[in-house]
Amino acid sequence: MPSQIQDITTKHETPTYIFEQNATITLRDGSGLVRCNVYRPKPSERVPVLVTYGPYGKDIPYSDFHPQSFSEVNPEQRSQHSAWETPDPGYWTSQGYAVVRADERGTGQSMGKLDTMSRGTSEAFFDVVEWASEQEWSSGKVGLLGISYYAGSQWRVAARQPKGLACMIPWEGMSDYYRDRCRHGGILSNKFIKFWWDRQVVSNQYGRPGRAARNWGPDTIEGDLSEEELVANRQDQTVDNEVNAFRDDEYYASKEYSMSDITVPLLSVANWGGILLHLRGNVEGWTQAGSELKYLRFITGRHDLPFYYAEEVELQRSFLDAFLKGEDRAGWSTGKAPKVDMVLRKGDVGHNNAAGEKTFERRTEHEWPIARTQYTKYYLTSKRELKTHAPVERPVKITYEALGDIDNPRLVQFTTTAFEKETEITGHIIAHLNVSMSPKPGVPTPKDMDLFITLRHISPSGKEVFYTGTAGDPVPLCKGWLRVSMRQTNPEHPCHRPWLPHRDYYSTDVRPVIPGEIYPVDVEVWPTNVVVEKGGKIVLEVSSGDTQGCGLFQHNSPIDRSTARFEGQNHIHFGRGENYVTLPIIP
Repeated sequence: MPSQIQDITTKHETPTYIFEQNATITLRDGSGLVRCNVYRPKPSERVPVLVTYGPYGKDIPYSDFHPQSFSEVNPEQRSQHSAWETPDPGYWTSQGYAVVRADERGTGQSMGKLDTMSRGTSEAFFDVVEWASEQEWSSGKVGLLGISYYAGSQWRVAARQPKGLACMIPWEGMSDYYRDRCRHGGILSNKFIKFWWDRQVVSNQYGRPGRAARNWGPDTIEGDLSEEELVANRQDQTVDNEVNAFRDDEYYASKEYSMSDITVPLLSVANWGGILLHLRGNVEGWTQAGSELKYLRFITGRHDLPFYYAEEVELQRSFLDAFLKGEDRAGWSTGKAPKVDMVLRKGDVGHNNAAGEKTFERRTEHEWPIARTQYTKYYLTSKRELKTHAPVERPVKITYEALGDIDNPRLVQFTTTAFEKETEITGHIIAHLNVSMSPKPGVPTPKDMDLFITLRHISPSGKEVFYTGTAGDPVPLCKGWLRVSMRQTNPEHPCHRPWLPHRDYYSTDVRPVIPGEIYPVDVEVWPTNVVVEKGGKIVLEVSSGDTQGCGLFQHNSPIDRSTARFEGQNHIHFGRGENYVTLPIIP
């Protein structure tokens, strides 16, 4: 680590705002320093502050980070200082806000250990929020606003209750590191973590040579670090997630926090298409937060663009004005604003079609899940049907190969008859299955079994309806996962609900999976919404690996899903207990 620490702040001015680059915050625990950019309105006055803190580079222009995405962003939200997934300084300073964009510890110009999503980096974020509240240009009130990483980190810092924090808008941001991001149902979601780590995080590590030459922000102020120093100065998330499997492992346990400690007003924005990363976290974060004033909004569209839509920016401004300026135009501060504001996915507008998705109707609700929900069992049959009455069947099983993947899917599908009337499905889903596994000739005896669940929507014309996924890819309604050795639930836990079984995912919860034994399991499927038109159908897909719609979020680690542990045959048993999927029907 360089011995000479430079506290350099350079001041620039645009026609409408002041830009201070590399303001330095010394972390109180001595673990390094954080440098941030400050954008504040002219003339200089005390204003509320919007803070983001993340690893993607405060100085990397959005136009360099993702040129195609930047070209599609609402032009009113593009400026020379726009950055990926963060509020645009040009717009927000014009609305009377200061914007503080900080490089996370160990990235960009911030010295220290790179350890994303860790306890230490959350503690550093705490220091940044308090610093922003204490500056002479600050009104003392801080709001949090950002997408994805810049949203997921909000939950953790808000639970620490830093001075000055007055409200937050976690926009598509997971709240549960283990369940939402790393290990779906106990299964490692490795491919995205690898892509994200290599492209968006390590590429911006503090001290990494050649950043300026690659148009990836400026080179490090204190100079380059050697490759050996870089490796020693980072906690590799790709390795850590592969070698740690349980929530009571120190790696995961150190990242835990109590959502009930979040008390500031919050607006949690969930995307129905985020079926493999953020969706669950926005819903559960809202559900478990201790805030008296909390609001849940559902959207559709690609991960990067809706945040900047004119109507969504106006909603953000309305919420922030209420709690940071005392200008409440919509009843946010009095609880008169709708608690839940949702978009209804009816019809086939295609995927990655922003104009088409804006034709979806919206509806407000008083609570989540919706109180009038009718949880309806659709029973699987050995004829691969989904029926609303329990079938009477002799003992029989459907068999499919284990260890499927996106290139070689191994699955079985169950389909409803055509719906006789328009039917809305909105809420949480459980798939209850009786499963077993068995060895194949000539290979080791398998020791475990992974279940991958997908719900698909078939239009009255017989065509599958796809929705917009995180990267603009076509995705089905929703997905769910379970490692059968992690099947144990904890009904005594406060978060255990009939529509959402709670699993602790502790190392002590591991249960044997023996060939030939039949295990009844409840698989959590992430929440969804669809309005099935008369004549449409729903398909339940059970597979042994990733299938269409997983995109970058694949579970194909040869260590986590080794052939020695999983290669065999999987079975769904009938006549030995009911198999069903519980769908939340809204009358």
